[in-house]
Amino acid sequence: MPEFSSNGVSIYYEVTGEGFPLVLGHTFAGDYRSWEPQVRFFSRRYKVITYSARGYFPSQVPTDPEAYSQDQAVGDLYELLRHLNIQQAYIGGLSMGGALTLSFGIAHPEMCRALIIASAGSGTTNRDRFLQETQARSDRLLSEGMGPVADSYSSPQFKRKDPRGFEEFRQAYAGHSAQGAALTLRGVQIKRPTVYDLKEKLPRLGVPTLVMIGDEDEPCIEPAVFMKRHIPRCGLMVFPQSGHTINLEEPDLFNRTVLDFLTTVEAGRWDQRPV
Repeated sequence: MPEFSSNGVSIYYEVTGEGFPLVLGHTFAGDYRSWEPQVRFFSRRYKVITYSARGYFPSQVPTDPEAYSQDQAVGDLYELLRHLNIQQAYIGGLSMGGALTLSFGIAHPEMCRALIIASAGSGTTNRDRFLQETQARSDRLLSEGMGPVADSYSSPQFKRKDPRGFEEFRQAYAGHSAQGAALTLRGVQIKRPTVYDLKEKLPRLGVPTLVMIGDEDEPCIEPAVFMKRHIPRCGLMVFPQSGHTINLEEPDLFNRTVLDFLTTVEAGRWDQRPV
């Protein structure tokens, strides 16, 4: 099983295809399998790398709460690239993975050929409500287990468009570690900086960046527009009648949008603009 050690924690990863590396970080409810439509598409021309974050099987699930943080997630991605001898890559992610992509781009811009930030920014607006609901979900995970929390998972846009895919995603979510999920909520999602907190750093991020959101993903709309306004080389794509998991809800549109972005970057035509 391909894995590497990051600060003593074993992280599982997969590599598919050949070419310039494209690394994808998953959402909170997902894992490395959540990128299957993208792996199949992009591995035709890129080396696609997916992995399960610490706390997500088959990666190790630390029991120490101090093992979970946004900085540690950035460190895990850095160690993954070092393990694979990758000097520079396209870095992308959705939701939790999108927030990680932004943080990694700020911390290690020299390692990023371009950034793909999808459905990121939850907790930036309506902050008190987000903190309350996230803490309650983590408490429920520890008291009730993974199954009941997964049963209550809701994504009406995904379920409407692809009920079979939605059920597969929900079942995979139900197989996660309740402890790993709870500690991820407490250590990463509650404590990570909001998009607004990064206001002073975003204008200094010179990496070509594509931000993508669904127009019905309310918690992420304002943060996405904020990133568009403050990151110099940023473009914004809005998916119509779409929710949070846009890579699974609209895989063809997602893949073609990202491919157009990457080929534009490769052609040197992704322009910089003043902010």
